[in-house]
Amino acid sequence: MFKGFKAFLTQGNVVDLATAVVIGTAFGAVVNALVENVLMPLIASLVGEPDFDNLFAVTVLDGPPIQFGVLLTAVVNFLLIAAAIYFVVILPMNKMIEARNRALGGPEVPVDPQLALLTEIRDQLKVQTEKVNPEAFAAAVEAERQAEEARLAAEKERELRDQSLLGRAKSIVWGRD
Repeated sequence: MFKGFKAFLTQGNVVDLATAVVIGTAFGAVVNALVENVLMPLIASLVGEPDFDNLFAVTVLDGPPIQFGVLLTAVVNFLLIAAAIYFVVILPMNKMIEARNRALGGPEVPVDPQLALLTEIRDQLKVQTEKVNPEAFAAAVEAERQAEEARLAAEKERELRDQSLLGRAKSIVWGRD
């Protein structure tokens, strides 16, 4: 019984989960500090107060006040925390993973069996067309060459556009880089 429990605890998933909880808790303090000490004061300078708790309070029939501002504060805090995590953690990690994949040649993508079959059929048809109708084969080869030239020209144009600082910034904003 204890042997199985020990195997469960030392299994990779449990250790990874425990590590994630500890790191997440520690990182939560960093995100909270960013939101409470940097972002909320910026909002306070724009709106006038750092929270909206008393902004939309309504009293109905001498009952307890309905405080819509508390909900608004919670929503703003959530959006700020989500934005902070995205821009401080997720976006840089995705860029690092993309750079690593480019340096290593990228991950191998498994080929769909139907696509592989279609490729074999296309290649066989090319061979048959070359033997039976050399003029049609020459026209098909020329069309492929022109399509490849057009693709390379478009890629070169995109690279030239991205070389400028403004073009590079646009590429980053639009997610092309």
